Amino acid sequence: MLVTRSAVLRSEVERIAAAAGRQLLVVPDAAAAAPHWDSAGTVLVGSDVAELPPRRSAPAVLVGLDDDGLWPLAAAMGADRVAVLPDAGAWLAEYLTRSQAPDPGGHVLGVIGGCGGAGATTAAVWLAQAAAGLGARVLLVDGDPWGGGLELALAAEEEPGLRWPDLAGASGSIDPDQLQQALPEAGGFSFLSWPGSREPAPAIDDATTAGVLDAARRSYELVVVDIGRGLDAVRSFAWECDRLVVVVPAQLRAAVAAARLVAELPPADTVLVLRAKPGATVGHELVAQAVRLPVQGIVPEIRGTAAATELGRLLDTGARRSVHRFATALFDVDAAGPP
Repeated sequence: MLVTRSAVLRSEVERIAAAAGRQLLVVPDAAAAAPHWDSAGTVLVGSDVAELPPRRSAPAVLVGLDDDGLWPLAAAMGADRVAVLPDAGAWLAEYLTRSQAPDPGGHVLGVIGGCGGAGATTAAVWLAQAAAGLGARVLLVDGDPWGGGLELALAAEEEPGLRWPDLAGASGSIDPDQLQQALPEAGGFSFLSWPGSREPAPAIDDATTAGVLDAARRSYELVVVDIGRGLDAVRSFAWECDRLVVVVPAQLRAAVAAARLVAELPPADTVLVLRAKPGATVGHELVAQAVRLPVQGIVPEIRGTAAATELGRLLDTGARRSVHRFATALFDVDAAGPP
C-alpha cells in the first residue's frame, strides 16, 4: 500500500512495484490507510503525509523525491526504512520482493558509540564472541569505513575471505549461503571488515549495504553491526537493525553527545549500555535521564583493553567471565537474541 497525494511519487512507486511483481493499493492519507494497514504486507508512506496511524503491524517505508529532511521526518514518524527516489528505486524493488519471504531470518543488533572513544567496537566484538560461545551462528559487521579496519582488532587481517571493497557495486539479491562461505572467521564467528590498510575505502551505496545485511540475516542467527558515528553510517546501517545498543561513558559531555546522536537514530528498540570507566563523573540514573534511554548493562572495565585492541588481542579480553556476564545479561532481555 502507498499513502500519498503526489501524482509524481505515485507514478514512480507504481513503476517500481510493477518491476517487483507487487500489487499496489494507493490511498491519499493516513485515515484512508488505517483500515488496510493490518492486511498490507508493506506500507509505503509519501513524504507529503504528515503522520502514520497510531497502531500498525506492517513495516512502513518513507518514500520521497528529495533527500533534504527525509531522514529526520522518518524518525519522527516512526518509519522503519527510507527510500529517496529515483536513486533508491533498485533498493525499493528488492525490498518489496524480499518482503514477500515468509521467514525474516536472524536478528540484526547494531552497536554504536554515543561519543568518540566510547568503546562500541569493543562491546560489539565481545557480544559477537559471547554469542558464538553460546552456540549461535554469528556475523560481526564493520560499519565504519573510516575506523581503520575492524579486522586489526581481531588480528585477522591475513584471514582469507571477502572484505567490504569486494562487495562494492554488488546489485540484486546476494546468495546467503555463498556469502557465509566467502567470509573470513575469527573467535568462532564470521566477520565482514573494511581492510586494515591505507588504501582509500570505495563507496558502498545503501542498496548494497541493505542487500548484504539481508543476506547476512538469512545466513546467521545473530548479526552484530559496529556502526560508525557519522550520519552516513547511521543511515546506511542503523536503519537495517532490529535493535540498537548505544555505548556511553558515565560522563557529562558523553551523555550530551549521546543525546544528540540518539535524535538521529531510527525508531528501533534502543537501549543504553554504560562504561563506568575511571574518571566517571555522572551517575547511571542521570545519564539515562539525559539520553532518555533505559540502561541495559554495564560494559566491564578490563585493564589493558585499549592495548589489547592495538595489538590485535581483543578476543583474549573477551574470554573473561565479566564479559560473558555482560553479554548474556544483554541477550537475556533480547528475546530475538542467541539461544
